[in-house]
Formats: sequence, C-alpha cells, structure tokens
Amino acid sequence: MALLIRLWRSLPLGRSAARGPRLPTGAAGSRGQCVPWRLRGYEVMGNTGAFKRSLLISALSYLGFETYQVISRAAVVHATAKVTRVEEILEQADYLYESGETEKLYQLLRQYKESEDAELLWRLARASRDIAQLGGTSEEEKKLLVYEALEYAKRALEKNESSFAAHKWYAICISDVGDYEGIKAKIANAYIIKEHFEKAIELNPKDATSIHLMGIWCYTFAEMPWYQRRIAKILFAVPPSSTYEEALGYFHRAEQVDPNFYSKNLLLLGKTYLKLHNKKLAAFWLTKAKDYPAHTEEDKQVQTEAAQLLTGFSNKN
Repeated sequence: MALLIRLWRSLPLGRSAARGPRLPTGAAGSRGQCVPWRLRGYEVMGNTGAFKRSLLISALSYLGFETYQVISRAAVVHATAKVTRVEEILEQADYLYESGETEKLYQLLRQYKESEDAELLWRLARASRDIAQLGGTSEEEKKLLVYEALEYAKRALEKNESSFAAHKWYAICISDVGDYEGIKAKIANAYIIKEHFEKAIELNPKDATSIHLMGIWCYTFAEMPWYQRRIAKILFAVPPSSTYEEALGYFHRAEQVDPNFYSKNLLLLGKTYLKLHNKKLAAFWLTKAKDYPAHTEEDKQVQTEAAQLLTGFSNKN
C-alpha cells in the first residue's frame, strides 16, 4: 500500500503536464507529418485521472499476484510438513507394533483419531482391536473397543479404497463385531468379509496375512456346525459355504508368499490336514507350529494347542 501512495503522489497534475508527447499524425494529425500535440489543462486532468486509475488497478493486480504466490508457497510448505509429520508418526507406530508395545501404540495413534489419513486410521483400528484382545481388558471395554476399531477401519476405507490394508482390517473388524450381533448378522456379514479379503489380495497378492485370513474364512465355513447350516439355509437362498481343500489352498499359498510368517498359519495347516485325515502331513505342520519361537501371547497359545494335538494322535497310535 505504501508503494501505491508513492506512485499516486508522483503523478503530474495541472499545468505542469500541459505539454504532451508527439503522436503520429496518422493517429491524431494530418498529411502523414508529426506535429506537436498540446493538451489543455482540463484534458490533462481528465487523462491523468484515468491513468492513475489504470496504474492503481495494475499495482493492485501485481500485489494480488504476489500475495497469491506467497500463499501458494506457504501452502506447499505446510502440506510438505504435514506429510513429513504423518510419515514420522507411521514410522514410530510401526516400530511400536513390531516391538509388541500394544498399549503405547494405541495411546500414540488415538491422538490422531480425527485424522483424514487412511494409513493412520487402519493402524488405529488394528491397535484398538489388539487392546480389546488383551487379557486384562474387561468384557464391556472389549465390546467398546471392537466397535471403535470398526469405525476407524470404515473411515480408512472411505479415505482410500485402494488401500489393501484398509480392506483387510475392515473385514477383520466386521468379523469381530459379528460376535455381538448374533448368528444371523454373522452369516450375513460373511459375504462382505469375503469380498474385502479378496479385494485386499487383489490389491496386494504378496500380503501373506490377507491370504491366511481368506483361508480362515474357508476353514470356518467348512467346519460350520449342522445347526448353523440349517439356520443359514432358512435365512439365505444361497448361504456361504466352503471346503477344507479350499482352506488348505489358501494356507499353503500364504506360506509360499512368506514362509514361517505366522505361527497360526502353521497350526491351521496341521489342523486342516487332520480334517482331511492326513496324519503324516498334519504332524509335520503341527511340529513346526509347536517349535515356532514364541514372540507373542498368541504364539504361546499356538504352541500349547499344537503340542496337545500332537500328543492326542500319538496316544492313539
């Protein structure tokens, strides 16, 4: 604005501007010659006003452009800083997850529960679910956390439908919620769960966990009790179904993608072979599950179950 005032004051006024510039006579004279073009005082005043207005508009336009550039640069810097900040949080979250620091991870991510970032949200869904499964969590608290996890997973999927992890954790959380909503809801949700596991595998065929979970889906419906099958037939024209062979295919595929990635995949390979009456291969995979290094509480549970199953058919022999 100070620039505008200086420009305004420097403009010629009154008689001092009476002698004007020379113009070609083709524009304002005759016979193709150049002649002096003198302006009367009132003409100078009028033209100067128009010139002032033109200059003022130009200056304002320039200042507006400069302001736009400053704001644009600031927006880019802010966006870059925001992305860097999110990446730092994700790196810290992944470190805590790998370290088994479940409660610290949950407390870290819960600070960003209003985030619009899908990567943060699906990790928060996972952390909420992990807290729900801790031994010290009350049943009431567990239920709240399970529904909370579903909400975070749903928002992650809304923010990024191309995230395989968002599809995977949305399916897992829907499955968890089914435990509180009865057999009808559980069977109805089965189609949705399968759809999202398949989408996760499509988006990332190298994610062994998604493949493993699709195997669990098949195993669950292969061993569905007869009374649940009857309910499913009453409620749905075509109830969800699967076979142990299908489940086995997914468990083996997961193992091929990432060998020994998960103790429970080894256990389920052994259990599926037992269902198919192949004791030799069942013993092979159950032994691998029993000998798997226990890093988590779940690993310990897998070791115990595998040992019990091995003892069970050793006694029969």
